[in-house]
Amino acid sequence: MKKVLVVIPAYNEESTIEQVVREAIVYADVSVTDDASKDKTPEILKKLQKEFGKKLNIIRHEKNTHIPKGIQDGFKFALEKGYDLVITMDAGLSHDASYIPKFISLNEYDLVIGSRTATTNVPLYRKLISWLAAKVMNYCLSKGILNLFGDRIKDCTSGYRAYSKRMVEIIANYPLESVAFDFHMEALSIVSRNDGKIIELPITYVFSNSSFNKKVLKLAIQFAKKLLLRKWKLIPNHPI
Repeated sequence: MKKVLVVIPAYNEESTIEQVVREAIVYADVSVTDDASKDKTPEILKKLQKEFGKKLNIIRHEKNTHIPKGIQDGFKFALEKGYDLVITMDAGLSHDASYIPKFISLNEYDLVIGSRTATTNVPLYRKLISWLAAKVMNYCLSKGILNLFGDRIKDCTSGYRAYSKRMVEIIANYPLESVAFDFHMEALSIVSRNDGKIIELPITYVFSNSSFNKKVLKLAIQFAKKLLLRKWKLIPNHPI
């Protein structure tokens, strides 16, 4: 049986983190990266760890490092403890833990993307941004300059994913350029460049309190631009 770890980056999630952990830990071990939370998140996690013991790992950052470092540290823990599959989840109840067994069942793939085919309360502008991101990413990941559609991945920015051990090994110590939600774009590009097998799993996504803002959008646009320039060979490739 595959040894599975759910990695959850969390920052000031006192209102949701307990429910997220309790729902996820039914299906797999859980590692939460507390990214320097200033609310009661650390206290809640300590209480939960007393209850669940080794099934719940807590990584504490004293300074806020954002999503990429939070997930990378979770990946490093997974490698240290010999996990075969890592699933990444939101800490804000946007992701339904009942999908975890379906992610696990697709373990022959290197990346399973929870594709948000059904959504609840998602603003129109967020849907438009996700649609545009998918168009750009598919082109950037395609093999040729004139291949506009690539693999036709529908959701390139979803954070509800499962990564194979091979991809976890690559991403865990990768010199990431992303600094926020653009991590999901960079991770997808890393999997693609390493010839990973990718599939999408349709999920229902519930929009909740989001840290997505103009700054985060700007960072995503900058990263997409970098991918485009590399595809057109106008700037050097990433050193790895």
